[in-house]
Amino acid sequence: MASIMQAMVLNAPRSRLRLEERPMPFPSAGEILVRVSACAVCRTDLHVVDGELANAKLPLIPGHEIIGYVEACGLGVTEFAVSERVGIPWLGGTCQACAYCHDGRENLCDRPIFTGYTRDGGFASHVTADAKFAFRLPTNKTDSDAAPLMCAGLIGWRCLTKAGAGRTLGLYGFGAAAHLVAQVARWQGRDVYAFTRPGDTGAQNFAKALGCAWVGGSDEAPPVPLDATIIFAPVGALVPAALRATRKGGRVVCGGIHMSDIPQFPYRLLWEEREICSVANLTRVDAHDFLKLAAQIPIEVKTTIYPLENANEALADLREGRLNGAAVLVPGS
Repeated sequence: MASIMQAMVLNAPRSRLRLEERPMPFPSAGEILVRVSACAVCRTDLHVVDGELANAKLPLIPGHEIIGYVEACGLGVTEFAVSERVGIPWLGGTCQACAYCHDGRENLCDRPIFTGYTRDGGFASHVTADAKFAFRLPTNKTDSDAAPLMCAGLIGWRCLTKAGAGRTLGLYGFGAAAHLVAQVARWQGRDVYAFTRPGDTGAQNFAKALGCAWVGGSDEAPPVPLDATIIFAPVGALVPAALRATRKGGRVVCGGIHMSDIPQFPYRLLWEEREICSVANLTRVDAHDFLKLAAQIPIEVKTTIYPLENANEALADLREGRLNGAAVLVPGS
């Protein structure tokens, strides 16, 4: 096994990531050492790099949509074997002692660990992870196609379940998560209404190609009232817009970990038992449920591949809305 690994490192908020060589990490008890084969780039990575999420571990290796192969197992690991393919998500560990953990809501743990935020992540050739928070993957997905499933897919799935079983579903922001959720929702028999940045014909054509029933700008009204809407774009002004589009008794789900301030809006938009809720992190049950489903559904994962050392370019393309689908970093490509 090599003694040195490569990583793209954030040394200060709002700075460029720097390619560095580091000593190869050793898995502690309960951990696995994973050779990274692909790591998708998430908007949460942008929030970390841009300093919008406080208290990140610094210096930090970002990245939490990780696919790789087990190279070593720490003491007591029985979940995986060397050479086995695994996925590593945002939730990297929990205290397993607080009321939330005991209540089956580990996504709200009082003392959580987050991959690529409070522990080093997958913008690297290797990473260590808690074996209990790593997952086996659908065999019908390549490494680069499986990577976005680990957050865009998992958080998107949690948002979809929070949205309820309504037939008409609106998606605000048609990026990595929405393009996966749209396909799952259509497989479930729902009609999907996609809202993009006004005038973003690339994203709108992408949504049409995936079978959305209607596509328009976020400043437009859908042709029918929606049973539920999910907001993936981190834009607070979309909350009142989504409420306007949602029928009586419907729900607006905010899927991001960070959002700009929500502007004041009239109570009339919330009245008639409309609801607003947020989604925080994920649980291991979410992961097992979604990955089992992903093995059954022919989900088309749209990716743009970047070499690991081009992580700054991938982040910039995501920030500026130049991507359809997900950016994926591939070490050694």
